[in-house]
Amino acid sequence: MSKTTKRKHVTKEVLDGYVLPAENQKIVKVLGGKGNNLHEVETAEGEKYLVSMPTKFRKNVWIKRGDYVLIQPIQEGEKVKAEIFAILYDSQIKYIQSQEKWPKEFVLPATTDVTRDISTVDTDDSSRSDDDLFVNTNRPQCVHESTDQSDSDDSSSAQPKDKDYE
Repeated sequence: MSKTTKRKHVTKEVLDGYVLPAENQKIVKVLGGKGNNLHEVETAEGEKYLVSMPTKFRKNVWIKRGDYVLIQPIQEGEKVKAEIFAILYDSQIKYIQSQEKWPKEFVLPATTDVTRDISTVDTDDSSRSDDDLFVNTNRPQCVHESTDQSDSDDSSSAQPKDKDYE
């Protein structure tokens, strides 16, 4: 099987696969990558440890801080206690919540309901605010103050520059 075919099948499995946690599996939140395909996770009980990413996901699927994954415990090793079984995206999380298998300790932010009635959608561009725009938290926030100095600058430039006039 070629790399492209493998990537296609793995990606399809990750995006379209709806799984429920089995008895020995847990849903955890990714706290960050630690290198060498290891990720630090936190369980619903607050326990933190390392999990490994299986070979089939490597270089095919990426996870980031704040994502949720389904893990399966492994017996070997003391530091790495589990292996990632599935990566959970929004549609899979909603499915697990509908089956009432989602841990109550993981409170998800309110998601916008995509199925709103079209008649309630505001189409006037002038009423939109900048609050809906993406904010890059990696850049310092700049505050732009608008001043009406352009009017006073224009009037001062029209006056002659004379030493006696000042």
